Amino acid sequence: MWTEETVAGHSCDVFEPQTPHADNLLVIYLHGVHMERLTDKPSFIDAFQRHGLRVVAPMTKRSWWTDRVCTEFDAELTAETHLLGNILPWVAARWDVEPPTVGLLGTSMGGQGGLRFSYKYPQTFPVVAAIAPAIDYQSRYAEGDESIRRMYSSEEETRQDTALLHIHALNWPRHQFFCCDPADERWWESVDRLAMKLTSLGIPHESDLETTGGGHGFQYYDMMAEKAIEFLVSRLEQERRRLPIVKPLEE
Repeated sequence: MWTEETVAGHSCDVFEPQTPHADNLLVIYLHGVHMERLTDKPSFIDAFQRHGLRVVAPMTKRSWWTDRVCTEFDAELTAETHLLGNILPWVAARWDVEPPTVGLLGTSMGGQGGLRFSYKYPQTFPVVAAIAPAIDYQSRYAEGDESIRRMYSSEEETRQDTALLHIHALNWPRHQFFCCDPADERWWESVDRLAMKLTSLGIPHESDLETTGGGHGFQYYDMMAEKAIEFLVSRLEQERRRLPIVKPLEE
């Protein structure tokens, strides 16, 4: 089911279901800071197979999926540029799949990355699901995280680039789901803050901040996999049915 491909000189895992979804849906998975892959995660694989989802999982080291150069990943190319400029065109050429029928799924570091992409580019990524998103990652700067300190000059500069600060009150993704285990002492509070901000701005979203099981890690991710993937499939199907916007003819 899985193969390892090379796109623009960088590795990515590719999942091909036995029977692809009739609407040719595809999900891009953004990995966490420990770079664990989904190739041996039955909960995710079974859901991908059952829903007929193709999955592309780029590997970008500890880039935090930012538009900052992370030398662990590449000396010049940022993770954001790689996703937008390399992965999306590669997906379009291989399967004839283009946004908005490309969903984002992320865990931990990748969860906040997926939300950030959707907040920055809501017309490109209108559908996102984030499991245990590590939103307030500026805390890792204060703790001396070397990869983050090479990308940012201060804790405040890091905070300014987090998903919360990329939310636009008038331009947001149409479909977003995120969840976090209440036992996740490190990240739950920031995810709860995200939910409160979206609610105060009147931005539609779905969240689960109550289901518990394992704290932060794949025990919890596995538990929430089906719920997140069902959300992606149903909302991508909705996007597929949306009528295209026809621009008026110029006089």
